[in-house]
Amino acid sequence: MQQAKDAFAKYLLDKGIRNSRQRHAILNIFLKTEKHLTALELYNLVKKEHPGIGYATVYRSLKLLCEAGLCRELKFEDGTARYEHLYGHKHHDHLICTSCGKFVEIIDQEIEGLQEKIFKAHGFHPQRHRMELYGVCKKCKK
Repeated sequence: MQQAKDAFAKYLLDKGIRNSRQRHAILNIFLKTEKHLTALELYNLVKKEHPGIGYATVYRSLKLLCEAGLCRELKFEDGTARYEHLYGHKHHDHLICTSCGKFVEIIDQEIEGLQEKIFKAHGFHPQRHRMELYGVCKKCKK
């Protein structure tokens, strides 16, 4: 967690952006929460500990975290933007329940190998990729 904080502080310094207490508080809460959060969900968590921090500050901080490479914005079929940790996390794909919205992170070297094979077969140089698999989870199927 400290490495992520240091990386964010360095990013802000390099960009000439002030590392405020509010940004620090938002980063701490985001890093402690290991789930795919919407800006509103993060705001509600932040508000419990820091009632003076506004939604716009949380939203702008999430954008800075994305720019710094500490998180990424995900938009799935429901159109809602969610944010997930990147720093110190392995690449993964997602299973998403179309009924309840549950997310499952999938790390599978065989899938990664197939994706690389497809890139090569079509003469593409990989830059990034994302795989999302949609279905109904076991709980919702009942």
